[in-house]
Amino acid sequence: MTPTVVHLDEKGRLIPAGASAPVRPDRLAEYLAREVRIPERASDVYVYVHGWQTPAHTAARSATRLLRQAQELTAARPDLYPGLAAGYRPWCVVVCWPSSSLPGPAGYRRIRERAHAMSKPGTGQAGHVLGHLLGYLDAHRTDPTDAAVLRNRNGQYLHLLGHSFGGRFLCEAVQGAADTPSGPRVLGWRNPADPRRPFTVDSALVFQMAAPRNSFDTMFPALFPTDERPAAPLQGPLVLTHSRWDRATGFWHLRAEGAPGIGHSGVGTAPVPQYSTRMLTVDEPYTRRLLDHRIVNVDADWRFRGSRVSRLSPAGSHSDFHHPESAHLLASLASLSR
Repeated sequence: MTPTVVHLDEKGRLIPAGASAPVRPDRLAEYLAREVRIPERASDVYVYVHGWQTPAHTAARSATRLLRQAQELTAARPDLYPGLAAGYRPWCVVVCWPSSSLPGPAGYRRIRERAHAMSKPGTGQAGHVLGHLLGYLDAHRTDPTDAAVLRNRNGQYLHLLGHSFGGRFLCEAVQGAADTPSGPRVLGWRNPADPRRPFTVDSALVFQMAAPRNSFDTMFPALFPTDERPAAPLQGPLVLTHSRWDRATGFWHLRAEGAPGIGHSGVGTAPVPQYSTRMLTVDEPYTRRLLDHRIVNVDADWRFRGSRVSRLSPAGSHSDFHHPESAHLLASLASLSR
């Protein structure tokens, strides 16, 4: 699997490969139609956004590694992923952004402010660009609810995958979706579709999110519905891992934000009920009871520990999410989306 890579600049604008000028907002649809083509044989479409201190080639390698591990698991243990009996053929768009800085609190604050500025309404365009990308992918994927597709079991499902600050961008993109007539519904999850939203996302998985624990109350209030506001197009669960060995969202986040972040301690307050569980081994099945919730906190203390060296580094185990257990969680979400 070779991912498609797109690049954002410091203002969140889409930059074509080898170009210096960004794509004009009114030309985004034209650019995406030309440069981003969903393979017909793909069963699941992923949008992956990387985190702090991640070059583009590393981001592409990370996404490929995760999805390849997931494919290997589904082939080796199909009994754990019954929803993928017709095959699991993931394809990915990797979104890269300027995430480099010096290590330590000053560097962390710099990237935190950049991530915020890139998505800030009125100035940053990351939310608009990613929202446009999600809408494009939804419009051009094969609708899993189509009767003929269901008979052939070749529907394409749309998932979000992020790490660290990448989780912020994904939440901004989903939150910023326009209120237009509904597109395809999602089959697997019990959460009802909202007819006021333009597209649906079947699942979202963020490893070690770099955001305050009350972010879903303060930064992303439109992710979830109210009586006055429709639900965001995230119809599947939002799953977030956390580990006490994550120094980036623990030690450094505490000094930059005054409190540890989601990647260290899990979600604190939120406008919807939460569910907490532990990260399972690759031999333990994730049931619908464990994952079919609006927000799922996954305690990965036992797995995301890092090496002895990384535990002493400024980030600790912040990037220690490349494990078979992570791919197991990812594949389980895909299976349960059916």
